[in-house]
Amino acid sequence: MPKRQLQGIVLSDKMQKTIVVEVESIKEHPKYKRRYFFSKKYKADDQKGEAKKGDLVLIEECRPLSKDKNWKLMKILKKYSGSGETLESPEEAPEDSNNLTE
Repeated sequence: MPKRQLQGIVLSDKMQKTIVVEVESIKEHPKYKRRYFFSKKYKADDQKGEAKKGDLVLIEECRPLSKDKNWKLMKILKKYSGSGETLESPEEAPEDSNNLTE
């Protein structure tokens, strides 16, 4: 039987060699047939400490490594870019800003 793989976002990387990953999935109510989002947190093993908060990662089920850590980090799918703003270098600054400093 193949091992389960899940994709999620890193919520915390404050522990040594462990990350907390939130995985979202869609469930359907048995009676009303209404679909809704459901999220669950998993603790995953990150030996190298590569994953940071906000990264999109792929985790795989493994043998129990501790009381509540049964997953390991397979790969980082997308790095978190931060605020999304790009910082301008001094050469790219608009010419109007140079007039203000004179």
